[in-house]
Amino acid sequence: MEILTISKAAKKLGVHPNSLRNWEKRGLIKPVRLPGGQRRYSMDELNKLLQSGQLIDGRETAVLYARVSTKKQADAGNLERQMERLRQYAKEHGFAIMAEFADVASGLNQKRRGLANVLKLAEQGEYKKLIIEYPDRLARFGYSYIERHLKYCGVEIIAIAEKEPEDAHTELVRDLLAIVTSFSARLYGARGGKKVRQGFQELIAGVEPDEEAAKEQKEDD
Repeated sequence: MEILTISKAAKKLGVHPNSLRNWEKRGLIKPVRLPGGQRRYSMDELNKLLQSGQLIDGRETAVLYARVSTKKQADAGNLERQMERLRQYAKEHGFAIMAEFADVASGLNQKRRGLANVLKLAEQGEYKKLIIEYPDRLARFGYSYIERHLKYCGVEIIAIAEKEPEDAHTELVRDLLAIVTSFSARLYGARGGKKVRQGFQELIAGVEPDEEAAKEQKEDD
């Protein structure tokens, strides 16, 4: 469970720290108190407050969803920076953030907890906008089906980025490798699937240097 200081909690909500103190007095939120008296807030508590609707003043409600593929990316701060960009967009466009969800998983993974929560709240009619960085964050394949389902629930998806970042290519290769391995294992068994995977990795290793060379040549031109 993620625990935040009052300043970080206020930043996530887009409010001044004094607002959190006032909400505590009104009984809207209950922080954890450290031995020294400092307040700490859990993300679960913040999401409950956002979902209660008590902070919404006529603004259109939105849910933020961010995703990275690996723990290494999350540890490097990529997930938090992605979420911060979504918060900034919501703030600039006057949306009331109802909840924030994030996953550290492949875009092929259909059992993401964050995505499940996004869909659950949409089906309950709890928000009107889903803000993501770009479609790939929501799903690698089958994005149109999720979009159609959310639209049926009355939710519009807003992708704020015009193009995918450079590391999206690496993620795509990783996901394609996972697909090839899965189908190869079904066709040829675990040992045969492993051989196909190794061959595919060698092919990718040969393609990447060629891409780098082409990029360098383009820069020289």
